[in-house]
Amino acid sequence: MTEPSNLCQMSAVQQNNLFRTGKASARELLDAHLSRIDDVNSSVNAVVSLDPSVAEATAKDLDERHVKGERFGPGAGIVTAFKDLSDTSQFVTTYGSPAFANHRPTEDALVVQRMRAAGMVAVGKSNTPELGAGSHTFNPVFGITRNPYNLDLSAGGSSGGAAVALRTGMVGLADGSDLGGSLRNPAGWNNVVGFRPSARVVSVGGGGNFWNPMPISGPMARNVDDLALLLSIMSAPTLGDPLHQDLKQPRTVDPPKGRLRVAWSKDLGGLPVESDVARVLDRFKDDVGLVGWDLTEAEPDFSGADETFVTLRAFMYLEKADAMSAIKGELKKNVQDEIDRGLGYSANDIVKAYAHLGVLWQRGVEFFKNFDLLVAPVSQVSPFPVELENPESINGQPMESYLHWMLSCCRITTFGLPALSLPAGFTDSGLPVGAQLIGPPQGDVALLQAAKALEAATGYGAQGPDLGLLAQ
Repeated sequence: MTEPSNLCQMSAVQQNNLFRTGKASARELLDAHLSRIDDVNSSVNAVVSLDPSVAEATAKDLDERHVKGERFGPGAGIVTAFKDLSDTSQFVTTYGSPAFANHRPTEDALVVQRMRAAGMVAVGKSNTPELGAGSHTFNPVFGITRNPYNLDLSAGGSSGGAAVALRTGMVGLADGSDLGGSLRNPAGWNNVVGFRPSARVVSVGGGGNFWNPMPISGPMARNVDDLALLLSIMSAPTLGDPLHQDLKQPRTVDPPKGRLRVAWSKDLGGLPVESDVARVLDRFKDDVGLVGWDLTEAEPDFSGADETFVTLRAFMYLEKADAMSAIKGELKKNVQDEIDRGLGYSANDIVKAYAHLGVLWQRGVEFFKNFDLLVAPVSQVSPFPVELENPESINGQPMESYLHWMLSCCRITTFGLPALSLPAGFTDSGLPVGAQLIGPPQGDVALLQAAKALEAATGYGAQGPDLGLLAQ
C-alpha cells in the first residue's frame, strides 16, 4: 500500500490510475488528503467550509461502484475543493462576504456539476477574496490565505486558496476563475500551473451576462498533464452557452514538433516589473532558447487595453448593482468603488469598450501570424506582505488602484487569447515566479503543448515548500 503522504504528492493522473486499477480506494485517497489538510491547513488557511462527511459519502459510493465493476468518469477518486465563488449545494457558498456567510445555493454551478459527474471527491471550498475582487486572498468570513513558501506573504488571488491547496497536496486538482489574472497570478506565486482558456472553452451556466467574453473558469494543477485532464472535464460542450467553443483536445498532450516562433515581452508594453521578478524571467528566457525555439523580442499593440478592461470590469459589477443594493454598505471598499465606477459610465462608454475588444482581437490575430507563442511576466511583483491589501507602487511608480499592479494579466484578458502560468524559477529569497505563456487565437491545445515542452525542459514545478515547517 502506498504511504498516505506519497499519495498526496502524486499527480492527479496517477491518483486516478491507482483508483481505476484497484491499487488505492477512493476512501484511501480521501483519507490521505484529509490527513494533509489536518497537518497544514491551519497554517495556510486555503480550504474552507470543510465537511469530510460529504467527501466520505462520495468516496463510499465510488468504492461500492468499483466493486460492482461500473464505469467511472475521468476524474474518479481525485480530491478537490471548489472555489468559493462557485455555487455548491453541498457546501456553504459565501463568496468571501459576510452578507453571504450562511448562503446555501440550491443548485451547483455548471463547473461543479461537471467535476462531480466526473467522480471527483470534494472536501469543501477554496478560499477567495470577497466577491473575487483583488488578487490577494483574504476576506472577513474566513481570513487570510497565506503563501506556503513564506507564511508572511500573500498567496495571490482570487483563486489563492485553490493554488495553495494544490501546492501543499491538500487537493489533487482545483477549479478557478479568471478575469484579470485570478488563475494566473496565484499559480505563479505558488509554483503550480493555472490556465485561462479561450473565452467559453469552459462554458458558463446560470444567470449573468452570457455575452461578456472576459470572465472565465479554468483548471489549476501541479503539472500540465493534470491540467489537461481537468480541462477535458470542464470543457464539455453545452447548448446552454451561446458563446461556447468546442475544444478538440487530444487524449494526451505531447510537446510540439519543430521549432516554435516565440515572441518575448519583458514588460507587456512598458509596465513596471519588480527587479527580482525580472531577473528570474531573464533566466527563464535563456531556458526557452535552450529548447531550440526561435526567440524574438516582440509584443502586440496594447493601446486601449487598460481602459477597456477597467470599464468592462466595472460594468460587470454594475450589472449586479440592483441585486446588491441592499448589502452594498457591507461590502469591501473595492467592490463599492467598482459599482460606483460602473454607475458613472455612459452607455456610449460601454459600447466603445466592447468595440475595442474587437480591435484588440484583430491585433492578436495579426500578431500571431508571425509567432506561435508569446512569453511574458505573469505578475509584476513577487508576493507581498499579507498585511497589505495591494502594492501601492512598483519600482517607485505609484499604482492608480488595486487593479494596476495586475495589468500584466489584465491586458492579455482583453485580447481573448489563451494564457497559462507556468513555474519559471525562484527569486533569491526562494519565492516562486511564473512565466505567462500566451497562445494564438483559439490556440488552447497548441499552448498546452508548448507548456508541456517547457515544463519538461525546466522542471521548476517540482520544487514544493517545506511541508514540515507548515505542520509545526
